[in-house]
Parts: sequence; C-alpha cells; structure tokens
Amino acid sequence: MFVGEGPGQNEDEQGRPFAGAAGKFLTELLESIGLKRSDVFITNIVKCRPPNNRAPRKSEVEACNPYLQSQIRLINPRIVCALGTPAITTLMGDEYSASRFHGKPLTKGDVTILPMYHPAAALYDSSLKETLLRDFKILKQLLHKEETPNSDTPKNAEPSGAKQTVEKWA
Repeated sequence: MFVGEGPGQNEDEQGRPFAGAAGKFLTELLESIGLKRSDVFITNIVKCRPPNNRAPRKSEVEACNPYLQSQIRLINPRIVCALGTPAITTLMGDEYSASRFHGKPLTKGDVTILPMYHPAAALYDSSLKETLLRDFKILKQLLHKEETPNSDTPKNAEPSGAKQTVEKWA
C-alpha cells in the first residue's frame, strides 16, 4: 500500500491517485522491483484537492484520517509506504520526516511502515532519484522478508504519535 499527500490537478481530472508525472515515476519505481501498479493499492492522506493546490491543512488531514484508517483496515497491507513528509507524519507521528527517516522501516504488529520521499520530490531534485531507487530496493527486501540493510531504527522504538497512530488500525 502506498500513501501520498493528496490529489493534484491530474488526479482530480482522472479520478485516480498519482496520475501525473509523479505517478509515471512511481510506476517506473515499482517496475524497478518487479511490481506493477495493479499489484499495489495507492491512496492519499486527503481525498480532495485543496484549493489552489496548496498543502492540506491539519484539519483537512484530520477530517480524512478516519477514511484512510478504514482503507488500511480493509486492505490489510503488510507494508505501507508513506510517500513524503505529510504522509509520513500522518502515519508515523510528527517526529518523523522524509529527510531523516526515508528507507528506515518501523514495524508495529503485522504492519511495517516504510517512509520514502514522494516521487514528485525527485522530479524537482534529481539527486533524490537514486535515493528513491535504493528505498525501493529496501521495499523489495521487505516484500521478500529479508533483513533490511538500512534498518537502524529499532523495531520497537516509537515516538509518541507513532504507537497511537498505528494502533488505530488494529
């Protein structure tokens, strides 16, 4: 399962997440580890495009969070990839960010959250493309139940918001 921030103009027009350039890059990243878009579920923390394509407000994220939690419960994924800091903080807690925790999975119960940069970030900063490719290799290892080489975050270490957020899914 992949969780991004929210729909942009292309997503609003087509009615599906990651329909623009970032979606094309996400498709390439998935293919780099042998997956197709049809193999994964893709959603966003907010379900409507904020006016003028601005970042979602905390109140908007909170309003959509029960729906996101329901999606997670229904899909029942082993791995949730949080794409970008807004998705990472929503799923893991305010103490987490893409720059500090990308590629470092947190496991709680049966769910592993793998924070990553948003594919759109790599479109603006090409140096992040290799970082995303490396993080997708970590995802591939997680999918194959191998030990992750970049897991220096202890599996039971949770900042205050992470435990509460992950437990809401159970």
